[in-house]
Amino acid sequence: MKSIRTKLKLNNKQKTLFAQHAGYSRWCYNWGLSLWNAAYTDGYKPNPRRLREVFTNHTKPLYPWMKNLSSKVYQYAFRNLGEAFKRFFQGLGKRPRFKKKGKSDSFPTEMLPYGMLRKRKHN
Repeated sequence: MKSIRTKLKLNNKQKTLFAQHAGYSRWCYNWGLSLWNAAYTDGYKPNPRRLREVFTNHTKPLYPWMKNLSSKVYQYAFRNLGEAFKRFFQGLGKRPRFKKKGKSDSFPTEMLPYGMLRKRKHN
């Protein structure tokens, strides 16, 4: 598989919005990981879909700042967490660990809200 890496020229408003989405993704992943670890030690077998349901129905309403960010970000965070545990249980990777701010901050770019980035006209 081939990937292309590009550097975006963002203004301050766009940088802030990107940082918020990356932080939201990290927060959701860490929240899911802590819940997954607690459920697993109690003898339950959690799954990403169930985590997403609990998050959407019980946790997300408690944090009003989440309403301003894309819902796809947390869906992919839980999907990535499920894939990480799947690889761990198959013996293909290490146990998932909590994400730290500033270390490979990312979120899926296909989820960007319409109009976040505008095409620039080249002279």
